Amino acid sequence: MKLRLVLLTLAILWEELQNGACQQVKRRKEAGENRIRPGSKRVKVRYPKVKEKDTVGRGQSILTQVLDKGRFLRLGENVSLTPGKDIELRCKGTNIGWSYPTYLDTFNDSRLSIKQSDKYGQLILTSPSAADTGTYSCWVILCDGSECLKDPDHISSTYIFFTDKDNLFVPSAIYFEIVYLRPDRPSVIPCRVTSPLAKVSLHRVVPPEEMEVDGTLVTYHPTKGFILQKPSPEHQGVFYCMAVTKAPPQISNKYQLLYVEVPSSPPYVTIEASLSSASGGDNINITCTVLGEPDVDISFTWTYPGQGNCYSAPLGVGTLTQPCLCAQGLRPVSVRDSWRLINRGIAHTTRISQSVMAVDDLETIDFGKYICRAKNKNGETAVATSVRAN
Repeated sequence: MKLRLVLLTLAILWEELQNGACQQVKRRKEAGENRIRPGSKRVKVRYPKVKEKDTVGRGQSILTQVLDKGRFLRLGENVSLTPGKDIELRCKGTNIGWSYPTYLDTFNDSRLSIKQSDKYGQLILTSPSAADTGTYSCWVILCDGSECLKDPDHISSTYIFFTDKDNLFVPSAIYFEIVYLRPDRPSVIPCRVTSPLAKVSLHRVVPPEEMEVDGTLVTYHPTKGFILQKPSPEHQGVFYCMAVTKAPPQISNKYQLLYVEVPSSPPYVTIEASLSSASGGDNINITCTVLGEPDVDISFTWTYPGQGNCYSAPLGVGTLTQPCLCAQGLRPVSVRDSWRLINRGIAHTTRISQSVMAVDDLETIDFGKYICRAKNKNGETAVATSVRAN
């Protein structure tokens, strides 16, 4: 009996040991499965890293300056450079667009060259001077067939100061510049400097006084000039800017500030004939008049009895007589276009533009309706008057 009891006890212990070993193996398997999971987590972590890298690439500037010995400098919002030393700018991309101070295009400056390689666009400006101070920008161009657009995620710009102690103000070809003040928008007195460290003040000529820059109604920015947030008639007059660094102070060009009464809109036109009724052989003048913004050009188009359309192009300051551009072989007429600035009321400046059609030695075909169309950048207006036979 004792032997059987011993054997039974050993059998029970052996069965328990077998069950424990199986559980131990099972636990090891679960631990082994847990060790596999971190590997899958590492795979998932890679995706945010790639996404983060792409975001940084879009935020970074693609505009760089080539330095000596093959070094590159990624340009930020602005940079100060020394005049006279050639500069080379690059933008990474296979199709790059550029912008730069407009006068370089106006004078077709040979110092500027732009090239496109397989991997980047290149802008080179030789012998830069204080006058080249301004904004330089580049962007990637994306094309779909014949339609091309700027890539909004790859546009970079920087303002380059070509600091010249002898020219604290950016030189201008206009010594006496007119600035129009409008009540519905800020106005800028564009006395830009070549050094962001220069201290600049605004002065009225008559009466001699310095204008207060309060940072709200009147502000200053070295890349723009003085900004009048809410222009008024009291701001009219002749002004200049003064810049000071360690050297003696320098004075800018003069600026004539004129307050504008007429808002931006299509032309306001009137028409008047020297005679509303006439006889054969008489001479008549038809006058078309526009009151508008001082710096907005006006072009006139005439239609009159027995003729086709007659066009006159915008003219410069002063008066010029020119024949109308009419159909060949028809009766000739002459058109005299002119414009000038006038003061209306108190402290208001307006531009008056006129086109005068002269018809000499009237004939039967000349009686009827005369139509004048005046056009500016905001639209077109047509007016008409008639000349009857007595």
